[in-house]
This record gives sequence, structure tokens and C-alpha cells, in this order.
Amino acid sequence: MSSQPHPSLPYAARLNNVETSAIRELFKLLGKPGIISFAGGFPDAALFDVQGMREAVNKALDEEPGPALQYGASEGYDPLRMQLAQFMAATGIEVKHDGLIVTTGSQQALDLIGKTMIDPGDKVIVEGPTFLATIQCFRLYGADLVSAPVDADGVRVDELERLIEEHKPKLVYLIPTFGNPSGATLSLARRKRVLELAVKHNVLVVEDNPYGDLYFGKAPPPSLLALSSEVPGSRDLIAYCGSLSKVLSPGLRVGWMVAQPELMARCVMCKQFNDAATSTLAQATAAQYLKAGRMPQALDKVRKVYAERADAMGQALRRELGDAVEFTAPQGGLFIWARLTGAGGKIADAGEFAKRAIEQGVAFVPGAPFFAKDADKSTFRLSFATVGIDRILDGVARLGKAL
Repeated sequence: MSSQPHPSLPYAARLNNVETSAIRELFKLLGKPGIISFAGGFPDAALFDVQGMREAVNKALDEEPGPALQYGASEGYDPLRMQLAQFMAATGIEVKHDGLIVTTGSQQALDLIGKTMIDPGDKVIVEGPTFLATIQCFRLYGADLVSAPVDADGVRVDELERLIEEHKPKLVYLIPTFGNPSGATLSLARRKRVLELAVKHNVLVVEDNPYGDLYFGKAPPPSLLALSSEVPGSRDLIAYCGSLSKVLSPGLRVGWMVAQPELMARCVMCKQFNDAATSTLAQATAAQYLKAGRMPQALDKVRKVYAERADAMGQALRRELGDAVEFTAPQGGLFIWARLTGAGGKIADAGEFAKRAIEQGVAFVPGAPFFAKDADKSTFRLSFATVGIDRILDGVARLGKAL
């Protein structure tokens, strides 16, 4: 029988604003045997606390089998909400357990904010560069994205204020701590200025903080939400998105959001249309894990390993690529954000560099897709999280050959 072509369907026009993730498309090229990948943004599965998770899920099923296996409230499983409130308290964020909702990863929190806040044509300010999935998510709801420049100290608040005044955005989206992909951390002075700008211009600031606990030396400055107590009127203008994906397990799909009550209520309503409730078994497992007190030890372990890998990658880049590349050594997170300088006549286009690197058996993500506007095609992102030091050294040496 000859196969018939599939009929074209009348798809929603909103899909015209988005395209498939450039990172996921890149993964299709990674089937080459022996390839070393610096492309993914994943934590290292070898560092997961498997024993602790096993004990947590068993305890959840032993102590609370009915609630753990039943439908749950859209707002989240109360024992987990209580544990998350305590977890945040350790970083200076005071919130009652009923002042947060649990989401299917922090990505769902961003989607719920998009659903509740963004109308087609609304201006939304994001960092340049920023998390690719957020660009896609907000564009799906019709946002007209405006890019605010970033340096080693995070978003440039002088430019941010100018853009707020010019565009009067519906919201501002920031990753203040160990940004993806920039690795930048917003300085304390700039954090306070962001809060002042939120109040002055009455604009919602979305604080995405999946990496804040992955610091290598001293802890980063307090979150915007924690600092909001120092800037009157700013607390209700912060929507905070947290996640256990990078610090415990992405497979749990547990994130959470803290925001003013009206916004939270609208997000809960939209969540009911979406998934009704985050996996109750995953929430019960996370609650038991946090209750057992194993998180500090687990974090100490991953911080040490990631710090060593980040240092090894940074030193290797300077040794193998020299002045052909520039970057700021990360103080936490999962990434090094680098820029090709073109020095000595070397390649300056990261897209072309990525193709040459694949031929040498190493992969990374070119930086252009991380920009909502005016992409810097000389930039690229390297992840050190899932690769041991020996393979980091080998992979960076291959990058040197690809220049």
C-alpha cells in the first residue's frame, strides 16, 4: 500500500512565534561515538543521592501511602510546602507554607506566569542572554521581548531602567544568581536597585533561582525576594521561582513559586486547567528527603565537584584557546559563558566553531539562541557539570584544535 500524506491541520497561530529548541536540535548530532558533550544543562546523575531518595520514597509509601498515591491539591502537598518554607528560611526568605505553590519544575511556574500575565503584544524584558525555554514560553503567549544587557555583575541596571521607561513592560524576567547561560551573579547593589525600580515603575519582576544553592566559595548575595524586606513595597512585585531539579533530582519535577496572593490564585486556577496537581508521590518523596536533613550534605558534595570541574575547564580554556576566547570564571552554577575574540585571525563565529568542534568530537551550544534580540554570534555556552576532569581536559584540547 502506498502511504498517503498526512493532512495539514489548522494549528494555532501562536505556534508561529516559537521554534524547536536549538539545544535539543543539537542533541541529534551527538550520536557520534566518543563525543564529549559540554552542551547539556543537566546535573551529574552520578552525584544524585540515590540512597537518600530510596529511603525517602519508601518512607513516603510506608507512612502516608494514601495521600502519596492519591490526587492532591493544585497548590501542592502540604508537608512539602512546609519543608520548602523551611528550606527557603535558611537563605533568608520568610514565607509561610501556604504562601507558596508547588509546580512541575520551575518551568511550569514560568508558564503559569506567562498564562496569567502576558497578552499578545505585551512588552517583556529579559536578560540578553537568558534561559532559552523562557524565551520560547513567553513568545508562545505573544510577548514582544526586549533584551537588557548583562555583564559580569548581572543585568546592567542603568540600561534596565532605560528600557523600563521606554517600553513600560508587563514584567521583567531575571536569573540573578549564576544565570543560564551567562553564569553571571547580580551584585548586591544592583539587586537593591532592581527592587527600587520595581516599586518606582510598578512592574513585576520574575526571579528565577534554580542555581542559587550551587555556589563554589562564599554564598551569593541574598535573593531579590529575601532583600525585598529592605525596600518597602517591593515584596508584592516579586514572583520567585525555585526548583529542586539542579540540587536534588530533575526527575522529581518539583519546583515552586512565591508571589503576591492575587497572582498566586490566578496561577493556581490556570494550573487546574493544566495538570490539576503536581505528582503527589514526587512531592511526598521530596518532603521526606528534606525532612530527613540530607540536603546540606548532598549540596556540599555537588558544590565541591562542580567547583573542581569549573576550575579545570577555566584553566584549560586559557591554556588551549588563549586570547582567542574570553570569559569570567563562574562562582557557581553549571556553566561557563565565553566569547570568541577573533584574535590572531582565529574564528569568531560560534555557530561555525560548533560545527568544527563536532568534527573534533566535542559539543557545546552556540550563544545566539539565548538572545531574544540582537544576538551576539561570537558567544557560546559550556557546561562542566556532567563531565569528569579528564574528559574536560580532553574536550577543551579538542576545542583548541577546532579554532
